[in-house]
Formats: sequence, C-alpha cells, structure tokens
Amino acid sequence: MSENREDATLVRRPGNPDLRLASDAPGQAPPLDVRQAPPLDGRRGTSPDEGDPDLPRDRNQAILEAAKQVGAVLKRGGHPFALAGSVAVYAHGGSGNLQHDVDFCVRPEDAEPVAATLREAGLTVYTPPEDWLIKATCFGQDVDLIFELAHRPVSAEMLHRAQELPVESVRMPVLAPTDLLSGLIAAFSEHHCDFGAVLPIARALREKVDWERVRRDCGDQPMPAAFFFLLERLNVI
Repeated sequence: MSENREDATLVRRPGNPDLRLASDAPGQAPPLDVRQAPPLDGRRGTSPDEGDPDLPRDRNQAILEAAKQVGAVLKRGGHPFALAGSVAVYAHGGSGNLQHDVDFCVRPEDAEPVAATLREAGLTVYTPPEDWLIKATCFGQDVDLIFELAHRPVSAEMLHRAQELPVESVRMPVLAPTDLLSGLIAAFSEHHCDFGAVLPIARALREKVDWERVRRDCGDQPMPAAFFFLLERLNVI
C-alpha cells in the first residue's frame, strides 16, 4: 500500500519493534526450510523466499501467490491480521490488475511476533527506514506488514471489521472496504495525491463503502476534500 509512503520521518514510538535482517539477528536459528514443511496451499513445497520455478511469469499471479502464502503462514501462526492494498480490492471484487506489492495490516504490538513467524517459515524480514511497517519478500515479491494507515495505528477494532474472503484457494481476513478507502483517501496530501490510482478503487467498491464514515475519518483536509468533489462530479457517490 502507498498511503504513508510520502512520509518516512514519523516519530518512532517506544513500542515499535527493533527488527533486523534475519541473517543479522544474533543467535537466530536458521530459517525453517519450507521445502521440508507441509505445503501452504496444496503445492509441492519450495521456499517462498527463493522463488518457485513453477510460478507463472505473470506478475499479478505471482503477487496473488505471495499473498496466499503469507496469509496462510499468518493464519497458522494465530496472528490477528487483515489483507490490504490492491489484493484486498481484488478480493472484494475489484480489478485483477494488481499493484507492485502485497500488503497486510497488523497491530503495532504484533509486528515482532509476526516477523518471527515469517522468519520461521523461511522468509527474509527486514526493517525499512519508515517506522510504520516491516517488510518481507515472498516469491520475489515485496510484502509490507503495515501497522499504521494514514498515520493512524492499526487497531483491534479495524481488524475485527475485516471480512473473511477467498483469495483464490486461501480464505483470509480482508480489510473492510470502508477502511480500505478511508486509509487511501486520508493519506492524500500536497506531496501525495494520486487521485488516478484511487479513483478506480472507489468506483469498484462504492456500493460497499460507508462514505459518510470515510468523510468523518478524513476531516476537513483539503486533498481528501478535493477527491470527494471529484467523486461527486463523476457520480461515483
């Protein structure tokens, strides 16, 4: 997801995890070789971090496979989470033309346990400069584990509103459409206002979104207000 990417200077909160590259962690046990573990989605197992020669070359399908693998790992680990970003839009019936990565929402306090679970499954996990997410790689695709959306911490209430939906063969919690749009629109600012990327999502999910709640969440900020004006002129809302 791209909600917060324009701002990499947020103040680090005391509770945020201090995560490092898996290979740099002292005393860290070698990652679990998932080729010896049961397959996560019915495939013959290969390490999702190394890439699977049987994966289709189509980028959209590779992103879906990464989402399925990581979602299955998080489910088996018992972590509260919700799929977000373009794959969540797809799960809700939107376009299958996916963006450049896979996004999951987790609570800030769960970031470190989630990272440990992903490492045990054989994925590389690392901390980028931004302090609102951690990153992993799966099947050569970037996976973002986000604990802030538009500068607001992911809450238990937000995850509770998630809907369990199938992502092809794997069912998992998917961020509710209202929360998806609220996060995208509230993030608009003078430095990040790509209306063209969000407009198709608003069109696709408009009947599933509580637009009044999205307006309240966005307050009176000028860029979200401009986007609402555009939605009204185009008869999206």
